[in-house]
Amino acid sequence: ALGLRHVGYAIPTELFGPFVTACVHVVRTLTEDDAAEEAFRWSLSLVSRILVRVINEGSTIVMRAINANSAKQLKKAVGCAPRGKRALWTLSVQVGTQSISPFMWAIETGSLEAAKAIIVDLLTIRADRDRYYYGMDILFERHPDVMRRLCTDAPALLPTLLDGLVWRSRTTENGRRRVNYYVKHLIVGVEGEFSNAIGWITDNKEPKIVCHPVMALVTDMLWSEVALRSFLLSKAWFLLTILVFSLSHVVLNKTQPDSEGFLSDDVLVLNAVCTGFIYLCSMGQQVKSHAFATVEAIRGKDFFWYKSFAIPAYLGDWQGAASLALTVVLIFTLGFDPLLHCLGSDADHLFAEHCAGADHIRGVYSLLSSAAMLLYFLLITDLSVLSTRVSAYVLVCGWLLPEVLLSLCGMSFFIVGFACAISTLDQADPDFTDIAQSALQLAKIVLGMFSGENYDELQKFPALMFAVASFMVISVVFLLNLLIAQLACAYQAIHLDMVGYARLNRGKIITETMPSVTEARWESFVERLKLDVPVEFGEGDMGLPGGIQVMEPASANITTVDAIRRFGGSTSPDAQWSHEDGYDDEDKFERLEKIIDKAMKRLSKSSGAGGQGLGSGSGSALGSGRGGNS
Repeated sequence: ALGLRHVGYAIPTELFGPFVTACVHVVRTLTEDDAAEEAFRWSLSLVSRILVRVINEGSTIVMRAINANSAKQLKKAVGCAPRGKRALWTLSVQVGTQSISPFMWAIETGSLEAAKAIIVDLLTIRADRDRYYYGMDILFERHPDVMRRLCTDAPALLPTLLDGLVWRSRTTENGRRRVNYYVKHLIVGVEGEFSNAIGWITDNKEPKIVCHPVMALVTDMLWSEVALRSFLLSKAWFLLTILVFSLSHVVLNKTQPDSEGFLSDDVLVLNAVCTGFIYLCSMGQQVKSHAFATVEAIRGKDFFWYKSFAIPAYLGDWQGAASLALTVVLIFTLGFDPLLHCLGSDADHLFAEHCAGADHIRGVYSLLSSAAMLLYFLLITDLSVLSTRVSAYVLVCGWLLPEVLLSLCGMSFFIVGFACAISTLDQADPDFTDIAQSALQLAKIVLGMFSGENYDELQKFPALMFAVASFMVISVVFLLNLLIAQLACAYQAIHLDMVGYARLNRGKIITETMPSVTEARWESFVERLKLDVPVEFGEGDMGLPGGIQVMEPASANITTVDAIRRFGGSTSPDAQWSHEDGYDDEDKFERLEKIIDKAMKRLSKSSGAGGQGLGSGSGSALGSGRGGNS
């Protein structure tokens, strides 16, 4: 393994001899034991000979091209490979029992031009008269985590990889075009399990990548066929909890009491059952889930730090934080519930909520109930993922919310400042008697709730009228229009990617939902895809397995060149591919640059020769003229 690393480092083998000699000289200055010195020299010489052998055997032309980070050299290198082993030349260099991947080495060393050329070469479909050659299966079998490595070390190569998984027909049929998406390894893992490719892409948080046609097809398919049902089942219990909470705190509490001020026994019993359901099934489940999540975070040391406090990572997401807030509010609601304080106080009405012992806590209980209701509806916004458009709208609202809060902070600052200033004025307007009253009236002015009669009263106090007019200019004219400008700029910055962020949210939910999908259901889904059946390239032209064919409008992606490179001649896997006709863009620019250089050199030579001849002729004429004058 050490020798193969030196292959990647492109270490010249002639340096090993001087290195061993230098090390032996250093050891000689540290010890007088000749046996130890000889043992060190022998062992280091043995290691150096092993490294030299490994470097000589592993220094392939592909590795040299990667070390030079040259796409052109790499194309020439793999062009020498037999067509049956062309993919292996770029994915494995083996010496003895150890091997190194040139492709991964190119990514680790930052040779992205060479890595891109490898991806393009692997995912180019070539064909002879007997078979098709496509490196997708070899790539994902050799590197099952290639998507993760690209997301981490080379995200710029992700579009190249995903483009290589798409084949589009050059011909159309009835205004439609065949498109094959080779997504087997993005859906199914090595052992038939759910591939984590969507999770890696989602963690990358790049909205443009997740909108790629390949990723859009995979996420939409998994969502509609597998994850949607499990997601709705997981949310059904939460929806039931909201209905029960609403029934208990909104419907039953507003029922008209009898002449004695008590609700009927049926209503009281039903309210007690709903309340018990909320505290036992909803609050209890929330406490259990947060306890397990906290324990898992402690075991896995999955925290993020806020100042000097370690917080479990799952609370970094707003859903986790809102769920914890709901749990805390429900616990406090349980402590202030009038039903528990009045339990047994009236023998005729066992579950009554109105008694002398609960009057002082009823206001706090109502506030807690209102907060819990808001948190329930906040958490139910997860259902917006059912529609990409609605999800994008919700995400945009979340992105713009900080701008609104910032504007409210600025507005509050001016309201308090002007309220304090107005309170110092010598005026007798009853609406501006103190700071609190003045702040309330200024808030009404901002919201348009200040009546015309109150404006008429301001005319009696010129100083107060001037202060209020100044506040209106700053708040209504300046701050509100500034808020509109901020929202417009923020929306313009994110509206192009809002669908991508919605798809990222859906991909995250798919990844979280897939563990709850049963094995039988997953196997049935994979079997319906028929990923092991070859997909047609045309009528009667059976192509490669591992893909899904869809028909898209012919005008969606106009294709004028056949994406499959077909070759005649020998069909032996040991034969090389013949020279591919045409030049790539790099070759074209290089040839054009050489032609321009030659033309410029010719022009400079001709202009230099013409100038020299003109100078000689002028000198001769001038000399003749002087001779004649003399």
